[in-house]
Amino acid sequence: MAFKTNDFQQITMDDRFRSLSPRTQRVVLNSWAKSFAEIVFPAINEERFAVLYSDCSASRPNTPINVIIGALMLKEVLGLSDDELLSSICCDIRFQYALHTTSLTEQPVSDRTFSRFRQRLYNYEIEYGFDILKDEMMALSDTYAKYLNLNSNLKRMDSLMIASNSKRMSRLEIVYTVVANAVRLLDKLGMNELIPSKMEHYLHTDDLNEVIYYRKSEDVVGRLDQAIADASALRGIMADDQWQKFQEYQLLIRVLSEQATEDGTGTPRPKDKAEIRPDSLQNPSDPDATYRRKAGKDHKGYVGNIVETVGEKGCTLISDVSYATNSHSDSAFCKEYIDQQDGKSKETLLADGAYSGTKNTSLAQEKGIELITTALLGRQPDPVIADFEFSQDGRRVLRCPMNHEPIKSTYYDKIESCRVIFEKIHCERCPHSKGCKVKLQRKTAIVMVSTKMADRAEYAKRLSTEEYQTLTRQRNGVEGIPSVLRRKYNVDNIPARGLLRSKTFFLLKIGAYNIKKLLKHLPAPRGQSAFNPVMA
Repeated sequence: MAFKTNDFQQITMDDRFRSLSPRTQRVVLNSWAKSFAEIVFPAINEERFAVLYSDCSASRPNTPINVIIGALMLKEVLGLSDDELLSSICCDIRFQYALHTTSLTEQPVSDRTFSRFRQRLYNYEIEYGFDILKDEMMALSDTYAKYLNLNSNLKRMDSLMIASNSKRMSRLEIVYTVVANAVRLLDKLGMNELIPSKMEHYLHTDDLNEVIYYRKSEDVVGRLDQAIADASALRGIMADDQWQKFQEYQLLIRVLSEQATEDGTGTPRPKDKAEIRPDSLQNPSDPDATYRRKAGKDHKGYVGNIVETVGEKGCTLISDVSYATNSHSDSAFCKEYIDQQDGKSKETLLADGAYSGTKNTSLAQEKGIELITTALLGRQPDPVIADFEFSQDGRRVLRCPMNHEPIKSTYYDKIESCRVIFEKIHCERCPHSKGCKVKLQRKTAIVMVSTKMADRAEYAKRLSTEEYQTLTRQRNGVEGIPSVLRRKYNVDNIPARGLLRSKTFFLLKIGAYNIKKLLKHLPAPRGQSAFNPVMA
């Protein structure tokens, strides 16, 4: 299929919209369709998606990219399914007006248009590693910011857990399902002679219920032992290289490495529950999903990280987004975001304590970003630690907060800290001895301190000021976004499995969220001709 841009369309003299009654035209022009047609639709960059199609002009041209992207965002704005979206495009004049298709006798979409486009995005990212849909959603956000005069350097960051669209399974269910899938693969390929007679029960329709549910009175450990033994036996049967390309075999190898270990005799045994890693297989139908416990709750699936730009007049837009398995930490998201910045403009980034860290703070300073977190993770040093004076390289303490020079200062690379020896007389009556955690010896006093501790103590002091208290309170506004994404955009019910496939839906929901923000704060345009936007 060849790539072809959708030329900018003006309403023609015989356009169907002109034949509508004045009342119907007013309804359309007073709806969301007008702003969408004049701001969102023209801003979609079709050239960005040219890489998804052939450059052979002799082949059949693609469905207009701006129609597909625009339609998929409207689907999320209005909470429609693919079938409902297709019906709306074919029958609702507002959709046709918004997508610039009122002049067409036949709408340029079918029941497979959207799923095929998502598949193209998936295949491209798998092969090249570039997420062009994210680039487009963020470019559109920049366009909306111009219309809203959102020229703010104040950003706030938060994350939300996104549930996998797959069943929560026990260890026994996971191992059983992987083994059953491998046995069914042998059966499907006509290699029944390779299936041991004791494993033929995996082919029976009711075997899952029989093993998992109907035998609950039996020891679970015994059944898990048997399932792992069957998995190990299958691994030996499918040892040839020809099986490497099958996902069933790949998951079989993976589940054995994650769930089992070999004893002294080489017999596979289930690992202790505490040894199971959070990134282990949670469900064979969604191999990318991981496990994470956060705020006292168990989560299985993915995590989205959001950066919101805050305007002076209450306007906000999501200006950056990331998506990963939920074992990805908030601190890692923060570091990745800061790394992406060019450092040319000053920026204030508000986040909660999970985004804090000495490395993130140092990196932010290098990029001209003021990272402000509501709290510090881990044990907080006493504020007095901030007043220790260090050498320029941070490997020697010059003076304590009471201006006493140490007898000796030794730096330990392994713990990146200084062991400082003071005269005992200076420390035993010092009002700060408790905060320094000084250890009194027979003739001397010892303090363990580092530049990291001093930096954390200094930052803790800054957080207590009124200016920082005001900023940290302002951060709370971003916590409404996860709630909106759950209630209105159903991020926990994404109809796709896998990291990349579910990310496509998540990005479109972010795009829909920004469109709603745009329509909410945008003044109603007057005197503009249809399909001919006037930039603010």
